[in-house]
Amino acid sequence: MFEGYTGYIVAGATTTLQIALSSLAVATVLGLIGAACRLAPNLLLNRVAEAYSTLVRGVPDLVLMLLVFYGGQTAANALLEALGLPAIDFNQFMAGVLTLGFIYGAYLSETFRGAIMAVPKGQWEAGWAYGMSRPRVFLRIILPQMIRFAIPGYTNNWLVLTKATALVSVIGLQDMMFRAREAGAATREPFTYLLVVGAVYLAITSVSLLLLKWAEKRYSAGVRMGEI
Repeated sequence: MFEGYTGYIVAGATTTLQIALSSLAVATVLGLIGAACRLAPNLLLNRVAEAYSTLVRGVPDLVLMLLVFYGGQTAANALLEALGLPAIDFNQFMAGVLTLGFIYGAYLSETFRGAIMAVPKGQWEAGWAYGMSRPRVFLRIILPQMIRFAIPGYTNNWLVLTKATALVSVIGLQDMMFRAREAGAATREPFTYLLVVGAVYLAITSVSLLLLKWAEKRYSAGVRMGEI
């Protein structure tokens, strides 16, 4: 049916999943840092994190992808040339991962900020009363409790990020979308391969929803039992 392109598309789907998971890891780290800075008493950190969140959420993902890949490479090579060092070519996979991670880190920073604020302030005070530092209170007390508040928003951002991986095809990375377009052009059946891509994305998001719903129930189990 797919005229020998099955393995070709499967390889693209694997690349897509690798990009999505790697980008999520980057976005999670940036999101936690951004949320911590937004809630920090330091005014400078607060303003920088707010600017990051506002700027990234206000610029289309495709524009940022092209700016980072082409503009970032030009700026980096100009700096290297000024230092007398050889120019470099950006790795397309890393460029895609870092760009998507940078973009969705801004969204997750707001998700995590809301989740942290949902934890009662008394939890902070209890930790401080035991002599814990602010970072230690966050890691040992606040972070475990905020997870259940963050999971719904985290799930939504993961689903959107997964679909946004299709954007990396514009920088020449051979993800599932890139390979589907090539296969469709070669066989003159673009609609067939686009349907396959849509089905694979749907499968990934459906499995993700099941796993994250399970995680949400697990983290909320004690709360529900306490209410009963």
